Amino acid sequence: MPALNPYLNFNGNCKEAFDFYRSVFGGEFSMVSTFGEMPKEYKGDASEDNKIMHISLPIEGGNVLMGSDVPEAMGKVNTGNNVNLSLHPATKQEADKLFAGLSAGGNVIMPMADAFWGAYFGMFVDKFGIHWMINVDNTQQ
Repeated sequence: MPALNPYLNFNGNCKEAFDFYRSVFGGEFSMVSTFGEMPKEYKGDASEDNKIMHISLPIEGGNVLMGSDVPEAMGKVNTGNNVNLSLHPATKQEADKLFAGLSAGGNVIMPMADAFWGAYFGMFVDKFGIHWMINVDNTQQ
């Protein structure tokens, strides 16, 4: 069974929000990456270099709260598109099966593919309007 983690989207204040969440939940960030740290071929406008591309905060019980600032090119974050469910299956085969099943009748945003951070990753909105991400960590492939 894959792990299921909430993934929150922000309009430029992701780090502020996650500093707040860390003050409540405790712990340390397991990852903090900015858009400026991305490889050149994936980078957008330099004005977004300091925005958070990905942040992870492990929470007691094995859960991980994750988030990012959404690049302006992807539109403004509003209630309804500010939360993703992030699945973390153990294998690419399981990821492909989950992606095919859950995205059926929905809208694929990023098909499953090897990502520059070393994972196997895809994104979609299901036929009910729920936003999903599937990520197979590079240590699990």
